[in-house]
Amino acid sequence: METTVNTGETAEMKQKVVNAIKLVYDPEIPVDVYELGLIYEITVYPVNNVYILMTLTSPNCPSAESIPSEVKQRVQEIEGVSNVEVELTFDPPYSQDMMSEVAKLELGFL
Repeated sequence: METTVNTGETAEMKQKVVNAIKLVYDPEIPVDVYELGLIYEITVYPVNNVYILMTLTSPNCPSAESIPSEVKQRVQEIEGVSNVEVELTFDPPYSQDMMSEVAKLELGFL
């Protein structure tokens, strides 16, 4: 039997993942990690396995442990999600250019 991935369902799940990630904030910055540009990739695989590639504002970020684990926890709370893998990378290094317009406005950069 052939299985086809319903892209509508995948897109809907991806949006739920984004919404969950937007609940996670860097404790030092009043903007969520998604708008800050810390999320490089979100992939939803079949059976709702979610892979997130993210970075931090700096390798010495005091929240280096808590932010990725909070992202994972928030995404795991989504109904229907099977497994969540959060990978941390510093390549490419984070820069303020990665922030969304919303974040730049919030932080007074615009």
